[in-house]
Amino acid sequence: MSGAEATNEASNWVALREDDGRAYLVNNVPGEVKIKGLGRFDPSTLLEGFSLGDRITVGQKSLTIVEAALPEARRNMNRRAQTIGIKDSGFLISWMGIGAGSRVLEGGHGSAGLAMNLANVMSSEGCLISVENRPEHAEVGRGNMERMADFSAEFPSWKLLEMDLQNAASEVFAICGELDAAIIDIAEPWTVVSEISQTLRIGGRIACYCPTTAQLEKSWNKVEEDGLVVEFAGEIIERRWAKAGRGGYTGSNANVGNGGDQEQLVQMITERVMSALASQKATA
Repeated sequence: MSGAEATNEASNWVALREDDGRAYLVNNVPGEVKIKGLGRFDPSTLLEGFSLGDRITVGQKSLTIVEAALPEARRNMNRRAQTIGIKDSGFLISWMGIGAGSRVLEGGHGSAGLAMNLANVMSSEGCLISVENRPEHAEVGRGNMERMADFSAEFPSWKLLEMDLQNAASEVFAICGELDAAIIDIAEPWTVVSEISQTLRIGGRIACYCPTTAQLEKSWNKVEEDGLVVEFAGEIIERRWAKAGRGGYTGSNANVGNGGDQEQLVQMITERVMSALASQKATA
């Protein structure tokens, strides 16, 4: 696939949302479909005469018709590989200054959890390249991204390279030129730091997503060996809250009020994220 472009002007996608936030993506075109949690139905027949904001009954469920957007895409995404969740995606996007028009490399595409969050902020002027060397993961991620592109008002130029990240630097540069940011989420990020950092613009940033301290240590050493400056290394912790049975609120280890959300964020999950500024370029 050479890329994905937003087709929102002709998009037929909507989301059917329960009151607790659980939502189901539906493509409003003729033909019977089967949607987990809703059953089998013909969307064009079911939704005929209804508009955004209307309530509709499907089986025993009362649902509100809303526009399809990132939260619904995330909750309905197909998954094969473990994804970078919204907590860490938001931190990376903010810390690395990723926004409209950015040129970004995602090393390790998986199920597209991070890629969808990146695409949501990069606008149609952005350039996003994802690299994945496992065909079974690339297939799932591609499907999630193509669906999101279909209903997004703006979607960056996106290309999925099915190859090893170690060999991708020259092709990445040929597509996007110098990058604003690169996020590496593979088992051994330190093995590609040298190659990927060469694709960054002056002041560009590279992040190594390191779930273990062993990965963090090796990545940190490699970053400094290559003359880069470590701006941040730390843990991002999330703890959710819920109403207590006898009133008040309490910290909770379980998912709260999000229905089909598969984030599985418990209070002590601590992924380690390291972001490094390419100092040899920043001081050039």
